[in-house]
Parts: sequence; structure tokens; C-alpha cells
Amino acid sequence: MAMYVTLLRYTQQGIADAKNGPARLDAAKEAFRRAGAELKTFYLTMGQYDGVVILEAPDDATATRLALSIGAQGNLRTETLKAHTEAEYRKIMASLP
Repeated sequence: MAMYVTLLRYTQQGIADAKNGPARLDAAKEAFRRAGAELKTFYLTMGQYDGVVILEAPDDATATRLALSIGAQGNLRTETLKAHTEAEYRKIMASLP
């Protein structure tokens, strides 16, 4: 499965209803599970982004669908990065000419 890092920012709606964030996180974990993905780690952060999620999904389409469904709820804006494990990194670097 592929790894992804999703950066989260609250919308005005999301920050106004921040108290219900833990319930939304639980619902997201279940939605990921149903999609064949796994929300591996969640971090509440300070700075430019309000949160970071590390997830594993079977493919880019699944990761994209999950990010879109989260954004459609109106509480968060997402920015998703595909991540490579250290083993994948080493294989990529070894293949360089």
C-alpha cells in the first residue's frame, strides 16, 4: 500500500465547531477503514497547518477520494503528499544513473 501525508487547515466552519473534531476524526478513521485504507497517525499542529495525517491507501485514487470526501464536509481543507518509505527511497536512489 502507498503512504500519504495530508496537511489539514480548519475552515471557518471547522474552527467554529472544533469541539466536535474528535468525533469527526473517529468517523474519518472508520471511513478510511471502509475504503481499504488506514489513518495511521493524526497530529494536531501549530503553525501554518492545524493538523497532519499519515495514511496508507491501496492507490492514489483511494487517497484522492478520501481527501475529497473530507473536504466536502466543509470543516477542513487538505493538501495531500504522496510519501515514499525509506526502503522505497533507497530503491529509487539506487536506480539513478
